[in-house]
Amino acid sequence: MASGGRIPQTLLFAGPEGVGKATLARRFAALLLGDAQRIEQDDLSLESNIELIAGREKWPAEKRNDDPLMFASHPDFVTFAPDGPLRQITIAQMRLLKDRAPLKPLKGNWRVFLIDQIDRANEQAANSLLKTLEEPPPHLILILTARNPYDLLPTIRSRAVMFRLAPLSDAEMREFVAFRGLNEPEKRRKLAAGSPGFAVSLDLESYEWRRAAMLALLKVAGGLEPFGSWLKHSESIAMRRAEKLDSYLDVLYLLVEDVLRLAHGVAAIRNDDLRGELEAIARHVSFEWLRAAVVRIDELMELVRRNIQKSVALDALAAAPGR
Repeated sequence: MASGGRIPQTLLFAGPEGVGKATLARRFAALLLGDAQRIEQDDLSLESNIELIAGREKWPAEKRNDDPLMFASHPDFVTFAPDGPLRQITIAQMRLLKDRAPLKPLKGNWRVFLIDQIDRANEQAANSLLKTLEEPPPHLILILTARNPYDLLPTIRSRAVMFRLAPLSDAEMREFVAFRGLNEPEKRRKLAAGSPGFAVSLDLESYEWRRAAMLALLKVAGGLEPFGSWLKHSESIAMRRAEKLDSYLDVLYLLVEDVLRLAHGVAAIRNDDLRGELEAIARHVSFEWLRAAVVRIDELMELVRRNIQKSVALDALAAAPGR
């Protein structure tokens, strides 16, 4: 597209977390704009950027709205990333995007705006973005990333050319974790399921703590353990105030996916070191139970954006996943 000069003004890169969507966006921008080193400074996985985003969570909402989060190490490349304690793309950011969109490039022919994780935009922000998508200035290329494109408004999807990024193959992941010299490479490879960024960024100690809690929740919800065995985990989760509900729900999704696979005779699972316990759950629950549990987890994921109290939400899920 770049060599032929036929570049859609809105691109949507869809795929699992950590598969390389934002990385591809930055490298495509570097192809168009040059100065790749400056563009790479906007990588959200860099420690300095992680610290900046985490620090903004302590700001009052009014301060964040007055100073919307964006990264612009290169004058013609801007990254908008989820902001605040709920990690959302906000209407203040999309208004800033709209204000900056008409500005001509300082160098070359293009300006490139990356909206990373557009599926975390609230309704107001998504509607505000639509106004820019309907009539983008001729010099602007918008790149959107999303885990699931069907979480977006249909009107946003219809205005974008979509590229689906598939997970890496098992052989490619083995090569990647070996090249990066990651600790516990086999565990990381299996948990990552083809997403190299996930393999690198995964904090195994935190993941295993959350996984132990979510496994206990599944056993209680599935009727293998009494509700009382969940309470000690609920109390510990309530005390870890800095951790967000969605970090637990992400782990729970992976466990439920493994249970579903085992229930239908699929040998490959992500949490392979828990195979025996997950097989016991798979034998005990029905497909209808699993489907209902996924619906409830989806509902809670939606409520994350409303700042629901995590321990209460998980208690309710443990008590009645199918209702």
